[in-house]
Amino acid sequence: MKSYTKDLFISYAHIDNQSMTTDEKGWVTRFHTSLETVLSMRLGKSARIWRDNKLQGNDIFADEITDQFSQTAVLISVLTPRYLNSHWCTKEVSEFYKTAQQHGGITIDNKSRIFKILKTPVVSQESLPFEMKNALGYDFYTIEDDVPVELDAMYGKRFGEAYSLKMTKLAFHISQLLEKIGTDFGDSLPQKEAKATIYLAECSHDLNEARELLESELQHHGYSVLPDRQLPRIEDDYTAAVQGLLERCSLSIHLVGKGYGAVPDGPSEKSVVVLQNALAVERSKNHSLERLIWLPEGTTSELSQQQAFITAVHQDVNVQYGADLITGDVETLKASVHATLKKLEKPDVSKLATPAEGEDVKKLIYLICNDQDIKATVAVRKFLRKAGFDINTPIFEGDASTVREANQQSMRECDAVIIFYGSGDEAWKHTLDNELKKLPSYRGDKPLLGRYTYLAQPTTAKKEDLIDMEEDNLIDGLEAFSVSAMTDFMQVMNSGGKTL
Repeated sequence: MKSYTKDLFISYAHIDNQSMTTDEKGWVTRFHTSLETVLSMRLGKSARIWRDNKLQGNDIFADEITDQFSQTAVLISVLTPRYLNSHWCTKEVSEFYKTAQQHGGITIDNKSRIFKILKTPVVSQESLPFEMKNALGYDFYTIEDDVPVELDAMYGKRFGEAYSLKMTKLAFHISQLLEKIGTDFGDSLPQKEAKATIYLAECSHDLNEARELLESELQHHGYSVLPDRQLPRIEDDYTAAVQGLLERCSLSIHLVGKGYGAVPDGPSEKSVVVLQNALAVERSKNHSLERLIWLPEGTTSELSQQQAFITAVHQDVNVQYGADLITGDVETLKASVHATLKKLEKPDVSKLATPAEGEDVKKLIYLICNDQDIKATVAVRKFLRKAGFDINTPIFEGDASTVREANQQSMRECDAVIIFYGSGDEAWKHTLDNELKKLPSYRGDKPLLGRYTYLAQPTTAKKEDLIDMEEDNLIDGLEAFSVSAMTDFMQVMNSGGKTL
């Protein structure tokens, strides 16, 4: 791995470092100082940052700058309208890009060696190299009353706090990249164990800060977070890109706020928030993708399209499909995310109870029903208990995370599953069937002896169709509970069943 004598170069336009008063330093100078301080703490040694002070008062481009690019690991470009209109600034980017391709490559593990800092919004980035246009940027500004305002403590405490948070995130990402590049301090650092890849969906502007907080925390704990680059803004291309990213992920997280979000150019005119949720639903149905939706309690929107989506998140099972709906604050969200990730880890089968030799251990049946059917399951539960089985039923009180954890714990521990299909509708049954497809990821090597569906009142066309089609593993209790209807189930359990 190539070694570099300089960690990073800051490329900027002179006009963007001019101070508003005579007794203060310019924004870029203060940015340089802050980054050097935070990055040095991350690295455990002094960060080697350099820039052209541009004492000439204009954007003079010097050959001595490009001569140093072969020894520089990372480039930071402070993007502004002036920067993109400056021939010399964009030439710095192009020269670094060209030099990087010849000395170590422009990307390391799909991470670009060029970081974009957006000090103010820009209309177009067409003058930048392709790799840089697609890289994610770091917005060092916010929108106040439809006006972009730079993150700067001079505007007030909350602007200074937002600046510090963004700087911390930037320094963390740079330090990670420098470790991978293998600068002289990085070769001796221990390699972190690879963890899950998470799709953290793009959101509307009002939740950007919360998204960045969550992204930083996940990356700090070693998780890979996608998207890691700018996504296309043509709908068909956007959809294809998101589908490809979701294929790499075991969890998707969706933040739903009062804003509708950006709308890719295309026929549906749906926002990225709506599109990503729909694509994650599709992935969850077909490949058991775990999902979380965060909709802060009381969230409403003055935008009719977004309010319709908020209502659907609350009420439409297809929109919420496969997801835990989190309505608490951001700390509740983070706790739910970490709890879900913990469950995604391969179960430690050594912790599963192993009976001592000769010990008679009761088999555990997980009888799944909705809360309205608890009384209707009494006859089934009495029969199972009399037959020598232990029985678990779902819990129905507590927050979504607690209920889901209890459900998955029962699925990990049980020997067989019976779905009590009574008052639950088709959507309820369909959701359960898809949830049960995830059983192997919960159980490790522990076999499941059987998975049955018990048909109970009320009679519906769907239930009658299951009987007519002679679906496997049905227990017909539509008329009333009968011991004879349980015969097949009992034979399977007593004979040791089979691994599904």
